[in-house]
Formats: sequence, structure tokens, C-alpha cells
Amino acid sequence: MTLPKIVSREEWRTAREDLLVKEKAAMRANDALSAERRALPMVAIDKKYVFEGPDGEVGLLDLFDGRRQLIVYHFMFDPSWDEGCSSCSFLVDNIGHLSHLHSRDTALVLVSRAPLPKIERFRERMGWTAPWVSSHGTDFNHDFHVTSDEGEAPGLSVFLRDGDTVFHTYSTYARGGEMVLGTYHFLDLTPLGRQEEGTGIIHFRHHDKYDA
Repeated sequence: MTLPKIVSREEWRTAREDLLVKEKAAMRANDALSAERRALPMVAIDKKYVFEGPDGEVGLLDLFDGRRQLIVYHFMFDPSWDEGCSSCSFLVDNIGHLSHLHSRDTALVLVSRAPLPKIERFRERMGWTAPWVSSHGTDFNHDFHVTSDEGEAPGLSVFLRDGDTVFHTYSTYARGGEMVLGTYHFLDLTPLGRQEEGTGIIHFRHHDKYDA
């Protein structure tokens, strides 16, 4: 890997100030994009979905837990697998304390097709506390395009509640999930970056599988 060239402090400062102009422009462009995302039209959810949670069956409305907004992470966990996807696990490791989302009237829930007992065993192994329910036996994953004949895919979907009516406002797939990956954003600040450029492969493992 080619390292950055070595320069004087003044040369570094000039280069840093030039980059800062571009960073500010990118941030303003991202602010405008976020505003467009919030303004997307929405679709009423008429279909009844029933999930299995630790306390029994719950509907989509229940996942809001009384809040107005809901973010669902479609966690890849096929019913035939013994553990959840490593890249999805990497994302969940990056989820912060949910009280900050809750303070903005927003809930976050993981949803997978695996049966609840498998989910619970894996959640305990990983030490996660985020709510996680099973969509096993439902059309939920198919309807939101994260399960197809080709298999499982990761994704994020966002919902808004108005009374007892639920609306689908946004979904993103593939690299769209990078928006919530704090580890990537930290690495993007470093000279070596993510260290996976050009490979198309996420090298992160389940956090209990790294060598000491």
C-alpha cells in the first residue's frame, strides 16, 4: 500500500484546508439529500404481519412500542442457518444506545426469518440488547425485497405511524446500510482506510471469532 508523502507542517495545513472545502461541500450535499429522503412519498401498510417476539406474537404496529417512527433492520438469518450473517452482525455491533433514538420518538427493531429460538441463542452469544423478532412463516421479508429466490439480502426499512395507521417511508439495500456503520466512518478518517477497497469483500467477522 502506498503511504501518503511526507511534507512540512505548512504544506500539510494547506492541503488540509483544501480538503476541508470539499468536505463542507459534501456535507451540505448530504444534508440536501437527507431532506429529499425525508420528503419521499409514503405508502400505507394494509397487510397484517405477525411476528414472534420474546413475549409472544406481535404486529408491525407493536414494534413501534408507542413511538411514531420505526427503523427495521432486515438481519440476514435464513431459517436453515445456525448463526446470523457476519456482515449484519458487524452492523448491529455498531448500533449505539437506543435511548438516543427513543428520545426522538423512534424505535429500532431487528427482523429475521430464522425461528425465534435460533435468534435468541445467537443474540445471547453476541450480547446484543436491541429488540429482535422473527418473521418466520410470513411474507414480510419477501414484501420488502430482502428475501428472494436467490436467498437473503440485508436492508433497512423505515416506517411512520399516524394513530393506528402505519406507512412505509423508506428502504435501502446493499451499501445503503453504510450510513449507520460507525466503524466504517472511523476507518475512513485513517490513511489505511477500510482496507478492503477493490476486493468487494467485507472482512469483518463475528466479534467473538477474531484472534486474540
